[in-house]
Amino acid sequence: MTVPTYAEIRQAIVDGDAELAAGHARTLVDAGADLLEAIDQGFSAGIREVGDLWEEGEYFLPELVQGAEAMKAAMAIITPQLTAGLSAGQTRGRVVIGTISGDLHDIGKSLVATLLAANGFEVHDLGSDVAVEDYVAKAREVDAHIVAASALLTTTMTGQKALAEALAAADLPRQPKMLIGGAPTNPQWAERIGAVHAENAMRAVQAAEALVGG
Repeated sequence: MTVPTYAEIRQAIVDGDAELAAGHARTLVDAGADLLEAIDQGFSAGIREVGDLWEEGEYFLPELVQGAEAMKAAMAIITPQLTAGLSAGQTRGRVVIGTISGDLHDIGKSLVATLLAANGFEVHDLGSDVAVEDYVAKAREVDAHIVAASALLTTTMTGQKALAEALAAADLPRQPKMLIGGAPTNPQWAERIGAVHAENAMRAVQAAEALVGG
């Protein structure tokens, strides 16, 4: 069994080769490889490059979709392995997560949700294009410790501010911490709206752990 290099994994995503990406994922699982490291340095690196090529005008919608499908194919194999060891009822905290209203991107958000679940969080993924009131309602329903919101467009990141304001005004039984991410966001923006920023999925897990006390 030849374990793929991180460069080969990344290239499979960049090429939008879903079959090859899934094959790499199966090989990693069978080999007992460090899946979190493979995600961070291989699969995530590839989808970030796809996003960069899209922003630079080198990739168009078909290539963007193919890259996303390759990522989904790989994660469909890896995700069950990451969450397999968790016992029922075990949780480090409850997280409501989604991509902000007006934004249909969900690959990065879904990766964060997967890694949070793999690290013992109870994750409620609302999907993409999520209205502020839906975040608030779900946070109330599950008594969330954290509300996480992704924005991949500069035109939608203002929705994160609206969400922060809505959570503060909602008089929830527990005031959840807010975690944000996405390409146009930064620590300064997060501080401005009273949130914590994470630049990638691995950092999001670390931030969530810190927000719930380790």
